[in-house]
Amino acid sequence: MKEIILLKAGEIALKGLNRSTFEDRLVKNCKFRLRDIGSFRFTRAQSTMYAEPLSEDIDMDDAVETLQHVFGFSKLSRACVVEKDMDTICAAAEEYLGRELRKIRTFKVEAKRSDKKFPLKSPEIAAEVGGYLLSRFSNLRVDVHEPDLVIFVEIRDQAAYIHGPQLDGAGGMPVGSSGKAMLLISGGIDSPVAAYRMAKRGLGLDHIHFASPPYTSERAKLKVKALAQLTSIYTGSSNLFVVPYTKPQEYIRDNAPDVLFTVLMRRSMMRIANVIAKRQGCEALVTGESLGQVASQTVKALQCTDAAQDLPILRPLIGMDKTEIIETSRHINTFETSILPYEDCCTIFTPPHPKIRPELDEILEAEAGMPGLAQLEAEAAENAERIRIRITDDVDFVG
Repeated sequence: MKEIILLKAGEIALKGLNRSTFEDRLVKNCKFRLRDIGSFRFTRAQSTMYAEPLSEDIDMDDAVETLQHVFGFSKLSRACVVEKDMDTICAAAEEYLGRELRKIRTFKVEAKRSDKKFPLKSPEIAAEVGGYLLSRFSNLRVDVHEPDLVIFVEIRDQAAYIHGPQLDGAGGMPVGSSGKAMLLISGGIDSPVAAYRMAKRGLGLDHIHFASPPYTSERAKLKVKALAQLTSIYTGSSNLFVVPYTKPQEYIRDNAPDVLFTVLMRRSMMRIANVIAKRQGCEALVTGESLGQVASQTVKALQCTDAAQDLPILRPLIGMDKTEIIETSRHINTFETSILPYEDCCTIFTPPHPKIRPELDEILEAEAGMPGLAQLEAEAAENAERIRIRITDDVDFVG
């Protein structure tokens, strides 16, 4: 029996004349994710994408699980494909879903007739398939309100499709359809969640991490690499840039007012990220900042941070509280790694009482007193280590 995967378009179904651009990107993403499972032929019709395996030995369970993490689909399901003939449809429903039907007590059939030339209407299709199944399974009865199993029969232009309940897709937009950005990843809970949320909006991502040895350890860097690897199931393959930030950070510590240290450091990081982001063709920076969470994330502090460079700074978590962020972190399987106790450069040299409402004028005045900072930032950007994060690689970090 021929089996395919039906993929229902999400938000991209609402697009206009440029819809094909999003669909082409989605097909490309799907083929890339499925390449180690097997080859598939993708076709599109009526807001649905059809993924047809090109060999019989493909593990369809693995394929479905993989596609559930690809942004761009609202629903998906395995389905059998048959001719548009009621006798064939009824027999196929019994054969394809027979194992599930023997385990349950109640069911209902929902039919959708996109091909208006088909002689029966949707309620008539559902009634005929339901009646046939009742005659074949003595354990079954119909329950249209709370059935144990819903059977879907879809009559489309090219064929009839039979399947069980639809699975939730990842939603969102195809990764890469909204451009590319550079994510500042610290190693905490917030940054991977920011990566997930921006990837869901179609943004391709590279990552940048600031390391300050000997204050931060090699294990801290490996932890960040593991987080980038864990999020790659959603973001796809990417680059991780590790910036040697010890000298700029020590210079700021030794030459700037203590209460302004955090904001001055954030501005310095933004300038370095800007250089590497533009080198990589990125059009924005992304951070995991949430309004009011710490001293550097007040409106005044964010205003000062934004003024340090000219790329847009996207903050997908800005209105979320910590409970919501942690919930998403658990959902994407990064929480347990994020809470491993390794120092990152954002937690060293932290002043006891940082200024929470800094003025840009005083920040610029403080930077004017650090003439050597620009050269140290340039050297840090030039010496950044590039690590390739591939979606196919295993996470080999153990805390």
